[in-house]
Amino acid sequence: MANPQFNYEFCKGYYARVANGTINGRVCRLLVTPLLRALKKIIGAHDYLEYMDSYRYPLAGEFSMRADVLQGIRIPSDWGLEIGVLSETYRNYSNNHLCQVDIADIYDHKHQDVSYDDETGGLSRMSIDISKAIFRKLATTGVVLSLETFRTLKATYYRLALDMVDSYHSDAMINGLNLDIHNEEKAVELFAENIMKAGHYFLENPQETPFIPSWTRVKSALPELGNNFIAAVEQDLKQYD
Repeated sequence: MANPQFNYEFCKGYYARVANGTINGRVCRLLVTPLLRALKKIIGAHDYLEYMDSYRYPLAGEFSMRADVLQGIRIPSDWGLEIGVLSETYRNYSNNHLCQVDIADIYDHKHQDVSYDDETGGLSRMSIDISKAIFRKLATTGVVLSLETFRTLKATYYRLALDMVDSYHSDAMINGLNLDIHNEEKAVELFAENIMKAGHYFLENPQETPFIPSWTRVKSALPELGNNFIAAVEQDLKQYD
């Protein structure tokens, strides 16, 4: 993922979410991809949405970047982190300096409960945070979002997501994998409700500052922080000498 000989500033890792005979990656498959495509249907052609939809797995936590990229990016502190990182690299760099790469044939990542009855945890909370991150980014590009927009978005997303469940089921069958259609559609129903919740939250909190400070601001406020980090690492290393 990190090769200094290439002219890339940022690299996103990708691997197929298949393990133990099952297709995983529900939030990306059942929320992010159909949500981005539903937004394209409603808003129309939009460079940011095309960019986000071009990533095979936008929620992958594995990525690399050059050190100077880190200085100016502002990212969410919640489950919208990966969306925020992609959004900031889109804002600051041209596409020919960004890339994605396969990093493994099979890799079983951490799984979380859906949390159907608790929107503060699991995939339920994740779906709300991710939706909010996408809505905020669209707003910063000048897209006006209203309650009517979110109602239409929910309906459009729901239909697209159900169609994609059928496609995933076909993929699973021809590859000898398992896919529980009932649980897939239950997740889609939850995500559709959470898109509306995220939309309401976005509209009701216009003064929210959702981003953590950039490193440029941190260094301005705490000029010695970098040296303190180095000193702390050196102190830790002494115990292994």
